[in-house]
Amino acid sequence: MEGSRPLARKRDNRKSRTAPRSNSAPPTALDRARDELFSAIRQCGVLSAERDDQLEWMDETLGFMKERHPELGAPELSQLREAGLRFCQPVIPHGREHTALAHEDATAA
Repeated sequence: MEGSRPLARKRDNRKSRTAPRSNSAPPTALDRARDELFSAIRQCGVLSAERDDQLEWMDETLGFMKERHPELGAPELSQLREAGLRFCQPVIPHGREHTALAHEDATAA
């Protein structure tokens, strides 16, 4: 590397930056209930259950959530149910199907 200059390091400007301000509102009852529902879905193994079992579990859990969060009305509970059921169904199924029909198809390229 004759004649070339050594690489200059960028100056660390982090000290002069101010921390971002949090102007967000505190979480609503729906936000707390949604987070609680998603946590329960992950902890209870509902993701690996059959669809009928997921529906049954969701009905029972939303009954519990209704008691736990009485401020939630029917529209919010409906939103929770829809969000929870979507959370249980990943866009790409995990390990249920193979895309290559045979090993030769997978390595043909």
